[in-house]
Amino acid sequence: MTATDTAPHTTATAPLFAPLTIRGVTFRNRIGVSPMCQYACHDGLATDWHLVHLGSRAVGGAGMVIVEATGVEHRGLISPFDMGIYKDDHVEPLTRIAAFVKQQGAVAAIQLAHAGRKGSTRRPWEGGAVVPAAEGGWQTVAPSPMPFRPEDPPPAELSQAEIRQVVDSFVAATRRAQCAGFQVVEIHSAHGYLLHQFLSPLSNFRTDEYGGAFDNRIRIVLDVASAVRAAWPDTLPLFVRLSCTDWVAGGWTIEDSVELARRLKALGVDLIDCSSGGAALQAKIPLAPGYQVPFASAIRKEAGVSTAAVGLITTPEQANRIIESGSADLVLLARESLRDPYFPLHAAQALGAPVQPPVRYGRAFVS
Repeated sequence: MTATDTAPHTTATAPLFAPLTIRGVTFRNRIGVSPMCQYACHDGLATDWHLVHLGSRAVGGAGMVIVEATGVEHRGLISPFDMGIYKDDHVEPLTRIAAFVKQQGAVAAIQLAHAGRKGSTRRPWEGGAVVPAAEGGWQTVAPSPMPFRPEDPPPAELSQAEIRQVVDSFVAATRRAQCAGFQVVEIHSAHGYLLHQFLSPLSNFRTDEYGGAFDNRIRIVLDVASAVRAAWPDTLPLFVRLSCTDWVAGGWTIEDSVELARRLKALGVDLIDCSSGGAALQAKIPLAPGYQVPFASAIRKEAGVSTAAVGLITTPEQANRIIESGSADLVLLARESLRDPYFPLHAAQALGAPVQPPVRYGRAFVS
């Protein structure tokens, strides 16, 4: 199922502000807030920080707000301060967030994640090193017992039974996400975290049915997507975030991503969120405005599935061109959204689109 416009484009409507419908969910515009870890949880529980952080972006006019990478298992957290959805206690504070985001007219989405070998680390501003067991750290897991950094302790290799348990954890998290009132689930298979670790030849050295050949390396991602789609209501969209290339010779490639996207579409995945990198320290990433947009364009055209573009998208004009050119169906903002929570309202003004702030803020947008 692909995305469809809910209103015809006219010369008076910037494509960035054309509504979009995917399955039974309509997005008021093509601007989404990318999932960004806040490292502000205790015991995986969302806090008032998250309510204000995410809620303010919905107030600012975004079409969709995605909750940060949320661990489906405790050992799947990046840090001890990550958000979790691995027990029922996590549902209530997430329900409050989803309800507020929807009240402001945005679609409430959540990214389900497992850090794998990149878990049990300190927060970025604390250096990001591994947290030792004596200080509350835990044994990480991965497809193969190879650490991300040479100085890190090796992760434990997942058995096939444990892989099936990971799939079950994604399903349980999906059901909790539905209970919390989210309208979109995104499976995190990027940035060197567990599912990406299986995809990439740089981190997967298995010789069983989950390693080696392409079909084996993608098996867990297809298993998770299929199981989540079966557990998630048919009326609600399912996204997958991919690192479309590892930026390293011998690693995962855009060609691999196109083929995986084709197979994910066949399983009922509605959109591929196109990022890159994260699997290898030696990657040389050519950072530039919109540097990942070609990945979204290639997957959209070659796999026939809707895409989201992300990465150094910073101006209304740039975001509008991405949609207008057919390179992607959505643009997701990360750092620009941190700098300007009201980017969508300011973008509407800049592009001559109707500006629809919350009524309480209307006086600030009167010409």
